[in-house]
Amino acid sequence: MLDKIRNFSIIAHIDHGKSTLSDRMMQLTGTVSDRDIKEQTLDKMDLERERGITIKLQPVRMEYYYTPKKSSDIEGSPNEFLNLSPKKEWENQNFILNLIDTPGHVDFAYEVSRSLAACEGAILVVDSTQGIQAQTLANLYNAMELDLTIIPVLNKIDLPASDVETRAAEIKKILGYAPEDIIMVSGKTGEGVDLLLQSIVERIPSPK
Repeated sequence: MLDKIRNFSIIAHIDHGKSTLSDRMMQLTGTVSDRDIKEQTLDKMDLERERGITIKLQPVRMEYYYTPKKSSDIEGSPNEFLNLSPKKEWENQNFILNLIDTPGHVDFAYEVSRSLAACEGAILVVDSTQGIQAQTLANLYNAMELDLTIIPVLNKIDLPASDVETRAAEIKKILGYAPEDIIMVSGKTGEGVDLLLQSIVERIPSPK
């Protein structure tokens, strides 16, 4: 059953919405009920919740029922031109998504490196209002050295200050990812998170 498992981490600068995005993923997969969901669910320490930062890595196991969307299903959305690779042979099957929520602060780089070493893929979250930050790049290069599959994500697309076009061009210029490989999401509203879950199954390899 290893082919139905995906191990991944999230790379993000502090305050780029990583914990909120994790909340929505747990909510959409039914890992945490709508009634029990709260902000920063994976941040257990009082200091983490008070300061809005993740200090200690937290693993979470999610069950995801794969019912893929096709390009025609998302016409008119911010992800209209997203490169999707739906697998018909996987339809209506359950996948285990193992997420390790990692710190975004520069002082906790060791925790991040431990998380990345346990994964086959990583979600690169970039705030669409701020763009790529230096700490994000440092962790990304670490993930690349470990030969992880990277899924680039632009978060906070619901905000008025969001500049998706500029940030996508920035990601392409600095990191080389094509705009059609970048997933536009809002961790706050949940927009695009279903496509992110689908892409995790499609793009990240199963553990060997």
